[in-house]
Amino acid sequence: MKYKPQDIEKKWQAKWDETGVFRCPDELSAPKYYCLEMFPYPSGRIHMGHVRVYTIGDLLARFKRTRGYQVFHPVGWDAFGLPAENAAVRHKTHPAKWTWENIAFMRDQLRQMGFSYDWDREIATCSPDYYRWEQLFFLWMMKDGVAYRKRATLNWCDECQTVLANEQVNRDGTCFIHDHTPVKQKELDQWFFAITRYVEELLEGHNELAGGWPENILEMQRNWIGRSEGAEIIFPLASGEGSITVFTTRPDTLYGATFMSMAPEHPMVMEFARQSGREKEVGEFVERVSRQDRETRTGEEQVKEGVFTGGYCVNPVTGSRIPVYAANFVLYEYGTGAVMAVPAHDQRDFEFARKYNLPVVVVIQPEGEPLDDATMRAAHEGPGKMIRSGEFDGADNEEGKKAVTRYLESRGSGHATVQYRLRDWGVSRQRYWGCPIPVIHCEACGIVPVPEKDLPVILPEDIPYSRERGNPLASVEEWICVPCPECGKPARRETDTFDTFVESSWYFLRYIDPKNDKAPLDPEKMRRFAPVDQYVGGVEHACMHLIYARFFHKYLRDKGLAPGNEPFLRLLSQGMVCMQTSECPKHGWRYSEEVDEKGLCRQCGEKVIVGRSMKMSKSKRNVVEPSELIARYGADTARVFVLFAAPPERDLDWSEQGVEGAFRFLSRIYRLVVQRADAVASARLAWDDSGEVRRIRQVTHQTLLKVTGDIEERFHFNTAIAAIMEMVNSLYLVEDAAWSEPATAGALKEAVEILLHMLAPFAPHIAEELWVEIGGKDLLCTRRWPEADAAVAREEQVEVPIQVNGKIRAKITVSPDASQEEVGALVMAEPRVREHLQGKTVRKTIYVPSKLFSIVAN
Repeated sequence: MKYKPQDIEKKWQAKWDETGVFRCPDELSAPKYYCLEMFPYPSGRIHMGHVRVYTIGDLLARFKRTRGYQVFHPVGWDAFGLPAENAAVRHKTHPAKWTWENIAFMRDQLRQMGFSYDWDREIATCSPDYYRWEQLFFLWMMKDGVAYRKRATLNWCDECQTVLANEQVNRDGTCFIHDHTPVKQKELDQWFFAITRYVEELLEGHNELAGGWPENILEMQRNWIGRSEGAEIIFPLASGEGSITVFTTRPDTLYGATFMSMAPEHPMVMEFARQSGREKEVGEFVERVSRQDRETRTGEEQVKEGVFTGGYCVNPVTGSRIPVYAANFVLYEYGTGAVMAVPAHDQRDFEFARKYNLPVVVVIQPEGEPLDDATMRAAHEGPGKMIRSGEFDGADNEEGKKAVTRYLESRGSGHATVQYRLRDWGVSRQRYWGCPIPVIHCEACGIVPVPEKDLPVILPEDIPYSRERGNPLASVEEWICVPCPECGKPARRETDTFDTFVESSWYFLRYIDPKNDKAPLDPEKMRRFAPVDQYVGGVEHACMHLIYARFFHKYLRDKGLAPGNEPFLRLLSQGMVCMQTSECPKHGWRYSEEVDEKGLCRQCGEKVIVGRSMKMSKSKRNVVEPSELIARYGADTARVFVLFAAPPERDLDWSEQGVEGAFRFLSRIYRLVVQRADAVASARLAWDDSGEVRRIRQVTHQTLLKVTGDIEERFHFNTAIAAIMEMVNSLYLVEDAAWSEPATAGALKEAVEILLHMLAPFAPHIAEELWVEIGGKDLLCTRRWPEADAAVAREEQVEVPIQVNGKIRAKITVSPDASQEEVGALVMAEPRVREHLQGKTVRKTIYVPSKLFSIVAN
C-alpha cells in the first residue's frame, strides 16, 4: 500500500501518449477552449517557477476537457533572443547548439510533469519554418508603412551589445537582463514598428478585457501608454530663426511660465551653449547627467539641478524673454524633450526656480488667503481662478485650459492635442541569435525588401560565434554579400536581427496552424480556435509582451488573418516562486549544498549571510529543479505543492516541509483507496436514505460543489485542495463495516469515484492509477466531470451567529430555508440577545441567509 510515484507516473505518461488523448483535431466537435501558458526561453533548465505556471495551465486544460470542451493546449519554445545568447556566452558554446540541446532537455522535463500538451503542435521560434512568416509580416508592414527605419537615440546595453526598447529598461535605468549594467544612450539607424498607430485601440480594448484580465495589469498598461490631453505650444527663439515646442496638460498656467527646462541630451542645448560661449560649463553638465540612470534623474528625492544654456525663448502670451536651462529631470525620449517651467504651480519647477533665483509668478489663485510669489513655500498645483492672465483673469482654471488653447490656435502658436508616453517599438537588435531582418542595402537603390519568393532569409548557424567582435553576422561575408534584387549590383544584407518579442507576439496563432508551408496562418482555422480563452503568465510581461502581442494581433486582424480584436480573452497572472538566498562575502550567491551545517561556505569557510526570500533565479543560486523533486517525491507532489501553497496570484515561498506535506496527503489518498479498492469495485451505485448515507453523500456533494466553483469560477486552487483534504479526513472516519454494508457501500463508492475525479486535474497520475484500482476501465481524464446535487449537499440545519452592535452575542440553529421573519423571531427570543437589548430600541436588522443576523440598537 505504499505510494511509489516512480512506478506510476511514467506508465500513465506513456499511456496518454499512446492513445493521443491530448491531441486536438483541426475540426471542432465540441465548444473549443484554447488554454495557453507563456512559452519558455530554452536558455537553461526549468525550475519550480516555470512548473507553477505550467501546472496552473494544465489544471485548467484538464478540467475543461472533462467539462465537455475540445481543449487546445499547445507548447513551444521562445528560442531566439538575448537570454539564450547570453547563456551560450557564459557556457562558451554556440547559441544554436545551446538552444537545441536545452529544448531537448526541457522537453523531457515538461513530459516528466505529465502536462496535457498537444506535442504535435510544438514550435520553436528559431526554426526557419517559423520565422520565415515573421519575415513576411515585416515585408507587409514595410508596404503598409507600419515598419520603417530612422536614426534615433536609443537605449544601449554594453553587456548585451544591443539596443533595448524602453520597456526593456528597468526603472532604475539598468538593463532588464543585466540588472547591474546601466543603460546608455546611443544614436543608431534602427527599424521600428508603428505601434502608436494602434494606441487608441490598445486603450479602448481594455473595456473588452475588463473582467477577464486582472485590473492591475490593465492599469499598468494604461500608465505605460500614458494618454494625456493638453496643448502643444510654440515658444519662438528670442534671437534668430526657430522655436521650441512643448507639450503641457496645464495651458491655463502659461502666463506663469518663467523659464524653459530642456533635456541635457536635446541637440539645442549644446547649440545654445556654443552660440553663447558656455560650451565648457554646459558640456560638463551634460556629460555628468548622461551617466545617471533615469530613475535617479526623475525620482522625487533627487535634487533638481541644471545649467543655463545661454539661450532664450519667448513666452507666446506674455512676450517675455525667458531663459532656457538644461535640467536633469527632463528626459529627451518623453514628450518633446523640453518643458515649459511654471514654478508657482509645479513643485519640481518651484524647487528649481528657488535654487537658481528664477522668477515665480502666481497665475492660479486658490480660494482663501492669496498666494504671494515671494513668500510661498511650495507650488500650488490645485484648482483656482486665473489671475495675471490677461483676458482670462477670473476664469476657472479648468475652463481656462480650453480657452487658452483656443487663443493659441487662433494665433498659430499652439493647438489642442493628445500625447502618449508609448513610443513606436524599436525592433532592431545588434546581435546574432535572432530572426534576420529581410532587407538588403544597395548603394544605388537604397533599402530594398527581400522578395517574398526568397524567404526565409536563413540565419547561418554554422559560423564561429564570439561576442568580442560585436555581432558575428557582420563578419560573414558570404552571407552578407548578395546582389541587389532590383538592379543586380553588389549589395549587403541587413545584419540587425529582430527583438525576441517579435517572435512571441504571434506564436499563439501559429500553434493553430504549425505545419502550414503555404501561408503563415489559415484564416478558417484561426476562426475556429482563436482567440486564446485563457492565458497564464507573469505580471512582468504586462508592458512588453502583452502590449506587443495585442498590437500584432490587431495588425494581423487588419490583414484578414486574426479574428476578433484581442488575442487573450482571460489572463491569469501568477505570482513568483521565491526561495531564501544565501550569500558568501567572497564567492557571492551559494546553493544550499554549498553551505555546511554551521552556515559556512564550503569553498572558503566564510560565514554565509542568509538573505530574504527572493524569486527563484539561477543568478541567485536559489533554484530548485523539478527533476530533483520528481525523483524523490513524484510529479504529482510537485503539482499539488505549487497549487496548494498559495493562491495563484500570490507569491509562493518554497518550503521543503510543504513538499513533504503534499506527498503525505497523496500517500493518505493512495492508502485509503487501495485499502478499500475491492469493496468499492464490487459495490453498486445505490443507497437508502439512512442518516449515515445522507451524511456521506452530503460531504461528497458539498466538496464537489466547492471544488468545481473554486476551479471554474474563482481560480482558488489552494482552497479546492483543502476541501479535498477535508473529504479524505471524513472518509478515514468511516467505520470499516460501512465499506461492505450494502446500505452504505454505494454512497462510499460514489464518494471515492468523485474524489478521484476531483483529484485528477491536480494529481493526474495517481488519480488514473487509483481509478483502475477501483475497477475503472477507461482513462479517467476522458470522463465527464461529475455534477454536484445541490439538494444532497444542502445542510438540514445551519448555525447563524447573532451580532448586536457589531459584536457576536449568541448563535442559533435554523433551517437554510427559513425567512428573515422566522429567523428574527428566534433571535429575539434568545435570552442573551434580549439581555444585550435591554433598555435599547432596535433601529435595524440585517439577515445574511445562513451566515449572519445583525442588530443595530441604541
